[in-house]
Amino acid sequence: MATTACFMIVSRTDIPIYEAELGSALKKEDAAQQHQFILHAALDIVQDLAWTTSAMFLKAIDRFNDLVVSVYVTAGHIL
Repeated sequence: MATTACFMIVSRTDIPIYEAELGSALKKEDAAQQHQFILHAALDIVQDLAWTTSAMFLKAIDRFNDLVVSVYVTAGHIL
């Protein structure tokens, strides 16, 4: 089964500053835009959860079809 992962670093102003697609799945033309859309939709959840937990790794905070969003936040919760 082919899998892929998208790794993004997002600035405080919700702008992606680094993006990398990793894995063996075939790349689609609109995959990058879809990943950014899913990421921005999950950022609201991250902003709420970051202040209610002491965990730095937030596992499976959002799902879209077969994609799962997991997040690492900084120790200072700089979002």
